[in-house]
Amino acid sequence: MKKVHQEVHNFLDQWLHKTVKQYVEKMDCQQNGHLHELILTGVEKPLLKIVLEATNGNQTQAATILGINRNTLRKKIQEYQIKC
Repeated sequence: MKKVHQEVHNFLDQWLHKTVKQYVEKMDCQQNGHLHELILTGVEKPLLKIVLEATNGNQTQAATILGINRNTLRKKIQEYQIKC
């Protein structure tokens, strides 16, 4: 399991490095691109959707897989207007 975590971590690291670097190079340095928020929301919403689909909408299971509290998951489902 540790090897899988490392592989995922390496993939995400490479993907983010390439993608974020391209985005930053195209930005005007004076411009506030809200990069942190953009990345987090851009990854979090699809992640929640994928895990909820995999658990057939079972929020308790999804929260356990995600490593977050079920109430936090419910709040994010509402925030992102995800249909369960």
